Amino acid sequence: MMAAPGGKRCVRLSPSSEAARSALRGAEAVLFDCDGVLWRGEAAVPGAAESLGRLAAAGKRLCYVTNNSSRTRQAYAEKLQRLGFPPAEPRQVFGSAYCAARYLRRALPPGAAAYVLGGAALSAELEAAGVAHLGAGPAPEPGSALFGARAPLDPAVRAVLVGYDEHFSYGKLCLALRYLLRGDGCLLVGTNRDNRLPLEGGSAVPGTGCLVKAVETAAEREAFIIGKPSRYIFECVASEFSIDPARTIMVGDRLDTDILMGNNCGLTTLLTLTGVSTLEEVKGHLESNCPERRNLVPDYYVDSIADLLPVLQD
Repeated sequence: MMAAPGGKRCVRLSPSSEAARSALRGAEAVLFDCDGVLWRGEAAVPGAAESLGRLAAAGKRLCYVTNNSSRTRQAYAEKLQRLGFPPAEPRQVFGSAYCAARYLRRALPPGAAAYVLGGAALSAELEAAGVAHLGAGPAPEPGSALFGARAPLDPAVRAVLVGYDEHFSYGKLCLALRYLLRGDGCLLVGTNRDNRLPLEGGSAVPGTGCLVKAVETAAEREAFIIGKPSRYIFECVASEFSIDPARTIMVGDRLDTDILMGNNCGLTTLLTLTGVSTLEEVKGHLESNCPERRNLVPDYYVDSIADLLPVLQD
């Protein structure tokens, strides 16, 4: 066990810990991040599917909360099934693409549209939500009459939505800025602030947060963020299933997204060490006198989700 001034603790969740067993028994819902928690790439974390099966058999509501805007809810449900996890309906998956579409459906006036920096999954979720949009996919080539600095502006656009976009370009950035400067109250929304996406072998690629920051810098304003650690993505889960935060566990591998959101929303938080964050980082936050850093500390940790199996056995 690790502890900090003020009583915040990080306890290994084990069969010998009555507090840990009590937390699992008392939970009505368990929210899981996916990448680095349930799987790495196309391989399930060993024992993860069995642990979730045991939780489902115990009557726990399972939901999946991810900042990844490059996949639809349907794609996540299919991957869960493909990797042997308990059957999940798309409505159990809360991705930043779906939640962004949900937000814009309510925030935009009738007849308004969004200019999108994003890919096919983000476009599909917007379409499913009935949100008119344009801009997803490859941008026009420089020199084209439709290139960002010269392209005509669509009068219906009242929001700029920034997600994961493999086709992000200077032209798209120009067009996004022009919409935001038009003076008609155009919203700026980002799916998440994840700056780096880890790869196997210790490498990484830039994440959506880099693209959001580029648009914010150009526009000299902050975006409304949909994904973790924002409260909004949890509010989507809570409103869909009417879950009680005090009886909900958030399981994740990142302190700055999964654990911070859980702590901010009054959930019990569980860090798994199969992904990004480490116990050394937790220790650094525990030793800090900064309240903001201590809010990154989980209630419990496990080496892997497979470690839940012995805890769940009676």
